[in-house]
Amino acid sequence: MTWGLVFWVASFAAWGQSELLVKVKPANKALKANVEGYIGTLGDRDEEALLRFSRGAEEQARKAAQALGYYQTQIDTEVKPASDADHPPQLIISINPGEPIRLRNVTVRIEGPASEMKAFRVPNSKALRAGEQLNHGHYEDAKRLIQNQASRYGFFSGRFSSQRLAVDPQAGVADIELVYQSGPRYRLGAVTFGGDAPLDEDLLQRMVSFKPGTPYDSELIAELNNDLQSSGYFEGVRVDAAPTAAVGEEVPVDVHLETRKPRTMGLGLGFSTDVGPRGKANWTRHWVNPQGHSYGWETELSAPRQNVGLWYDIPLDPPLTDKLRFAGGYQNEELAGTDTLSKLLTVGPEWHSKLPSGWQRVISLKYQREEYRLGDDSGLSNLLMPGVSYSFLRSDNRIDPHNGYRLQFDVQGAKEGLVSDTNLLHGNVLLKGLTTLGHNHRFLGRVQFGGSATNGFKNNIPPSLRFFAGGDQSVRGYDYQTLSPKNSDGDRIGGRYLVAGSVEYQYSLTEKWRVATFVDQGNSFNDLELPSLKTGVGFGVRWVSPVGPLRLDLAKALDDEGGIRLHFSMGPEL
Repeated sequence: MTWGLVFWVASFAAWGQSELLVKVKPANKALKANVEGYIGTLGDRDEEALLRFSRGAEEQARKAAQALGYYQTQIDTEVKPASDADHPPQLIISINPGEPIRLRNVTVRIEGPASEMKAFRVPNSKALRAGEQLNHGHYEDAKRLIQNQASRYGFFSGRFSSQRLAVDPQAGVADIELVYQSGPRYRLGAVTFGGDAPLDEDLLQRMVSFKPGTPYDSELIAELNNDLQSSGYFEGVRVDAAPTAAVGEEVPVDVHLETRKPRTMGLGLGFSTDVGPRGKANWTRHWVNPQGHSYGWETELSAPRQNVGLWYDIPLDPPLTDKLRFAGGYQNEELAGTDTLSKLLTVGPEWHSKLPSGWQRVISLKYQREEYRLGDDSGLSNLLMPGVSYSFLRSDNRIDPHNGYRLQFDVQGAKEGLVSDTNLLHGNVLLKGLTTLGHNHRFLGRVQFGGSATNGFKNNIPPSLRFFAGGDQSVRGYDYQTLSPKNSDGDRIGGRYLVAGSVEYQYSLTEKWRVATFVDQGNSFNDLELPSLKTGVGFGVRWVSPVGPLRLDLAKALDDEGGIRLHFSMGPEL
């Protein structure tokens, strides 16, 4: 009994290690891999079991060869017994593929209404042209492409009137004929909403980007689902558009909604070397009435800056991209250390809209009242400023992008005598770019320009509309907002113009950790002559946290005396 057990264990070990060896002459990696895939693992087989298995394995190898166009294959099998415990039994399959089958006549055609659609692509792979080697996978791919497009664009009654792959092994040729009769294109029907959404039916219907009778496109269904999810009103969204429920080639669209909690509040703590420790809080009422109005407030507290903002939003048409916002806020801020002080009150409407091109546009009419101190001088500014802002973001990831860019343009103005103390035209331009090469090499660039046109800059322009440079988001190596023109007493009072730029290289050590080196340049100034730009250089580390990248930099100012400055910041690169 004991010896039998020992023999059984030894046999099991040998069986568990039986091997498959595929030899193809002349060498053909694709054929070898396909044969191995068709046969799979040998399992727990001894020599006798491998002999029985070899017949089926030979047939599987033949099918694998035919799938790649080899119909004249010569296949031999051999079972090599185990010589010892380290050399298990082997199933050896020797293959001489012969000449492959070549395509002779290839017909791939779409008939019916789908043939008139530019978006409905006819498979035109190089692999499906006369003279190319037959590959059953390419034939099936062409069928799958047609069927997938038919499902997307609503040709639910379509069928293949001909789907033929004819092989003549003796002649070494094959003919393909794929003819698809699309039938009529179905349409999207009326959208009905169910669930517990406390919103007007009119508002919900205005959230739908298509009208009843629109030709079916599954992308429109996906967009509707995504739009409703991102609207801010709903906790859960389910959109059903089943072709089986179609009535007269019209597919009804049923939407089930779960409303989110009406109120949310957020609290946060942060730190940067620009403002030191800071606390943030916000509160939002996501829907006030059936018309979808909302309101909220937010505040930030730090040593140099304290502010609070209020807003009230009214959805426009379309409600998911356009809104009218009434906003107001108060901010108390020290700039350039304690050289400059600003107490700013703002109020006014804003029209937010997303253009079909993808640009975000904000048109505003803002009244601001600002008490300020510039060195030893103080003043009071009243300005009524219409303005417009355009921004565009293209990114492959919101939190940690690898490629993308951001464009932002802002301009606002004031006219003396129209609730304003002076004439002013104020503008900003911000350009950011990011690209990744070879997965590990990241290159970032940033350029910023700003300027003011006015006839009363010295006495009538408040600090909030002056330019300062230096800090985490400007020129590292210099303290926050310390790059600025000075008055006769040496106080930094801000400039009329701003130029700043940065070039940074990052190398990814792991998925979450990176090292970086950078060069920053910039300054603020009061005339259009070529300014004296300040330069900062340094290196740092990056950690991609769940809430976004954290950046720790050591930077040295090249144009001023001083040592190494530490900079810490967080947030997306773009």
